[in-house]
Amino acid sequence: MMKNVYSVGQVNMYIKNMFAQDFMMQRICVKGEVSNCKYHTSGHIYFTLKDAVGTLNAVMFAGYRRGMKFNMKEGDNVIVTGSVEVYERDGKYQLYAKEIELDGAGNLYLKFEELKRELEEMGMFAPEYKKQIPKYAKRIGIVTAPTGAAIQDIRNISSRRNPYVQLILYPALVQGDGAVASIVKGIETLDQMNLDVIIVGRGGGSIEDLWAFNEEEVARAIFNCNTPIISAVGHETDTTIADFVSDMRAPTPSAAAELAVYDYRILSEQMDAMHRRIYQNMAQRINVSRMRLQTIEMKLRNASPENRMRENRMYVAELQQRMEQRMQRIFSDKKYYVAILAERMERVSPIRKLSSGYAYVADENGKAVTSTEQVQCGDELSIHLLNGRLQVEVKDIKVP
Repeated sequence: MMKNVYSVGQVNMYIKNMFAQDFMMQRICVKGEVSNCKYHTSGHIYFTLKDAVGTLNAVMFAGYRRGMKFNMKEGDNVIVTGSVEVYERDGKYQLYAKEIELDGAGNLYLKFEELKRELEEMGMFAPEYKKQIPKYAKRIGIVTAPTGAAIQDIRNISSRRNPYVQLILYPALVQGDGAVASIVKGIETLDQMNLDVIIVGRGGGSIEDLWAFNEEEVARAIFNCNTPIISAVGHETDTTIADFVSDMRAPTPSAAAELAVYDYRILSEQMDAMHRRIYQNMAQRINVSRMRLQTIEMKLRNASPENRMRENRMYVAELQQRMEQRMQRIFSDKKYYVAILAERMERVSPIRKLSSGYAYVADENGKAVTSTEQVQCGDELSIHLLNGRLQVEVKDIKVP
């Protein structure tokens, strides 16, 4: 019996054709850990995929590298999409990669960075679009799971800071299938309720758990919301796309409650301090006004007609007193002067002469006769004495 004998090349070609005819081998996704990763000067990447039970050689030609969004290195967990073919010369099969992406969290991180960059370029993170968070919120909406630590923390802190604030919860799915649509619906529903602020968030978790808050639909719902939104996703170290789009980011749901709910005790203390300042200012103003009124009253009292009349009366009395004193001085001076004149007149007074034995002789015309030459015998003369007058006739004239 003749045996069919084939060359090595024929066998390798046959196997190659078998792989080529297998539809599954033409586009297959394989995940594993990268080892023996080498970047060739030509631009090709040669590496091996391995898992717990086996290894698979792989290559990515330079023409496909443009679609890679990261630099692959040893130890990366990746998902490689491509075809499994036989290299006819060596008779070895290998994976020809057309797409390579990080598996799990690494891939999600790449998607996160890509979406973040796109939304930032669109201006959705710009400060000018951020709305002011009201300082004294009365009605606060919350989009989160109805159970869990997030809602309890928000309720406890809100009750402690201000028990009069109304909290409105939209029970949303925050993880898994339907979470994105649920969060978007919650934001849109609360936005129509005329609230002061909305808190959107959940407790901490892995990047997979928090991924709903990294979706573009949630980012656009936050950006288009008319009500100010505070994002509160995960722990302080967790960052999501929602944090960048929101009007304010809180590191935790508890911190979001503290940002949204004003502590009424602080407000009460501020009001008390303000009341004291107002009272002190009013008391000070009253004292200043009272002093001003006293000054005005004093000025009015000084400017009143009665006061002026009293002052004029006192002035007139003073003038009168001064005039009397002046008149007394004048009278005294005049009296002294008159006394001197009187004494002088008394010295030359005819009466004094008459009282000394002298007499005053006048002719019939009343003219004084001082010489014998003024009279003739027979003239009638009047002789005035101290106590009377003598009427005589001249009978003889004798001249010494």
